[in-house]
Amino acid sequence: MKVVIVGAGSVGSSIARELLAHNHQILLIDLKPEVIGRSGLRGARWLVGDACELSTLQDAKLEDADVVVSATGDDKVNLVVSLLAKTEFGVGRTVGRVNNPKNDWMFNDSWGVDVAVNTPQLMTALVEEAVEIGDIVRLLTLQTGVASIVEFTVPHDSHIIGSTVGDIEWPEDATLVAILRDQAPITPSRDDVLDGGDELFFVTTIAAENGLRALLSPGSTDGSDHREGAVPVPDQSVEDDGFDG
Repeated sequence: MKVVIVGAGSVGSSIARELLAHNHQILLIDLKPEVIGRSGLRGARWLVGDACELSTLQDAKLEDADVVVSATGDDKVNLVVSLLAKTEFGVGRTVGRVNNPKNDWMFNDSWGVDVAVNTPQLMTALVEEAVEIGDIVRLLTLQTGVASIVEFTVPHDSHIIGSTVGDIEWPEDATLVAILRDQAPITPSRDDVLDGGDELFFVTTIAAENGLRALLSPGSTDGSDHREGAVPVPDQSVEDDGFDG
């Protein structure tokens, strides 16, 4: 697989190192020539230039790339690169790094981003997944904000203990895809009985998360009496976080 990574800082270099270990072809683009010597990356190709300039991306032969990863410390750069990769070069898959969580809403297909990687949000989810029991934890957002993968750890006093998967009326747009029990993954069937400590993994639309949360909350028997709250309209601007790298 041919992967172009824009931004050879600590994040971009780490991604490149992992991909090189899996025998992928890597091209890194960065404004600073000095990063080549200090990166310690062997087997990668380099291009020094401004990835927001069309000529730089043409020199990179971006049309031949399978994936473009925008991993700079500037959200504006990551958005522009993703948009150019999609609209000008027809790249099949783009991944954009989100530095400021307030800009997360912009990293979608309107800006050519297929997958947004929000590091603060991901770390928060991992922390919550480790300590939260009895609440829905979003692990990953899919399809540019339309769907997500969420996790729910069944408390030992939950009302769903003893019910089979088929007994529960799950929200229409939420699908139980896996059960983790005693550190072993189970492909759920209608006859599987839920137990305390089970970790349930769902693929769900963002809109259906509240219904799933209502269904699984303590004291609830179903989610029919719960309504989803209004979604606030975000500020329509890209915010800087002052982080460079």
